[in-house]
Amino acid sequence: MLDLILPLECGGCGAPSTRWCDVCAAALQVKLDEPHLITPRVDPGVPVFALGRYAGSRRQAIVAFKEHGRRDLVAPLARALALGIHRLLGWGILDAPSTIVPAPTRVLAARRRGGDPVTRIAARATGNHPRISVTQALRTRAFARDSVGLTSADRERNLRGRIKLTRSVTGPVLLVDDIVTTGATARESVRILEAAGAQVTAVLTLAHA
Repeated sequence: MLDLILPLECGGCGAPSTRWCDVCAAALQVKLDEPHLITPRVDPGVPVFALGRYAGSRRQAIVAFKEHGRRDLVAPLARALALGIHRLLGWGILDAPSTIVPAPTRVLAARRRGGDPVTRIAARATGNHPRISVTQALRTRAFARDSVGLTSADRERNLRGRIKLTRSVTGPVLLVDDIVTTGATARESVRILEAAGAQVTAVLTLAHA
């Protein structure tokens, strides 16, 4: 029914008559040396890995999924994340069993999007791995502003004390997000998790800006 109302187009490039074209699928492929270690402007205190730049079809797919309800894009995004997790396991950066904790989101944003998109991707990516679980343990408190357009310093001030732990997490943890920009969210998330006794081994994101 949806296809009859809305034109079918690729979620990465807008090509007609397909939901996800071969060109965009190739752009999201995880190479043998990926994810890459990156250095955000704000140091979270743990290694930060990203699967690619926040540009092109990767950017369009993330935006389409988060802001335009393209839930059919969960599959390709989750596939990329699953391969990234597999690489970290193979490199010895991540051990199993481990817990994946999605980066926090604002309650209103999650409600508008029909749930937390990062949690949905992470759950799909790890669904077949019996020794890796996903726990939505972080939430952004009320009055935290949307971080779009804020400087690194403003993002840090905006988030300081405004990320809360909603459930207990222990042992090795991989923090997962869709995009890392300044690193402010990762830093405050790592601080909260480690203060509660978790051992955050790394941060993994679909893209870095």
